Amino acid sequence: MYVGTQRNPTTPEMLDYFKRHGVEHIAGYSPNSGEPWTVETLTQTREMCERHSVTLDFVVPSGIRSRDLVAAGDARDRAVEGIRQLVADCAEAGIPAVKYNLSFLSMQRTGSTPGRGGSSYGTWRWNDAKEKTGELTEAGHVDAETFWERIDTFLTRVVPVANETKVRIACHPHDPGVPPEGYRGVDRVLGTVEGLKKLVAMHESPYHGLNLCLGTTAEMLQDPNREIHDVIRYFGERRKLFNIHFRNIKGRRDDFMEVWPDEGDMNMVEVARTLYEVDYPYMVMPDHMPRHPDDPDFGRQAFAYGFGYIKGILQALETGV
Repeated sequence: MYVGTQRNPTTPEMLDYFKRHGVEHIAGYSPNSGEPWTVETLTQTREMCERHSVTLDFVVPSGIRSRDLVAAGDARDRAVEGIRQLVADCAEAGIPAVKYNLSFLSMQRTGSTPGRGGSSYGTWRWNDAKEKTGELTEAGHVDAETFWERIDTFLTRVVPVANETKVRIACHPHDPGVPPEGYRGVDRVLGTVEGLKKLVAMHESPYHGLNLCLGTTAEMLQDPNREIHDVIRYFGERRKLFNIHFRNIKGRRDDFMEVWPDEGDMNMVEVARTLYEVDYPYMVMPDHMPRHPDDPDFGRQAFAYGFGYIKGILQALETGV
């Protein structure tokens, strides 16, 4: 495993920034923001990365809303076809993986909490969020049965393309999970470990797995420091881990804040050791780093810290520390 990133945009300037900080593998973004990738733009982006001695391990979909992938009607058909085409185009352009979300709700937070050095931590407290449960999304009410039916439809259409092209597709969990009654009309079925287990068991394929965000997964648990290792072992031993977001939290399900990786409740050295033990072979990247007014430029200070933190841990593991 090795340090990676998914910072936007994918430009020569950003590639130099990554390279300066020891990052040689990335998830890339389309040069035409909001427009679908093409074989040409995929190839051009891969070649640009290679000129900077950076490997384009993943791409992030462009021009496709994650909510449309599990919507109803024509919007879903167009979005799912867009992912099918992207997977096929990645194969032609020599890019091995695509990351995606299946979510009606974006990342949800209830505010921020002051943190060390004047930084701020994204915070979620269910008790503060409950007042918005009646504010439905554009999807209206989507119960668990309906959501799983739509996920099954997505996988039915996309996994065969992944199998044919040998391009990995990696799904990000719902962030955060919510109680069983749902939030804003939506039952977030990929907001529990059991939900993620069900997902990867559907349409079984070596090319269908997870972009496992350790922070998001910790948000599903009552005792993240203890429970996260069994989660990693379950998916890692089944070769369902295709990308790792290496971030930490303080708290537990329904009440947490996103903190610097060295001060959260999880021991990230031990977390990395478990990834090492299951022979996880891909990128390990910082994500959702704390914010600060002195660091407005894409959070470059914070992410530089994150890159070095991960790289130091991985080097220590490689030397048997």
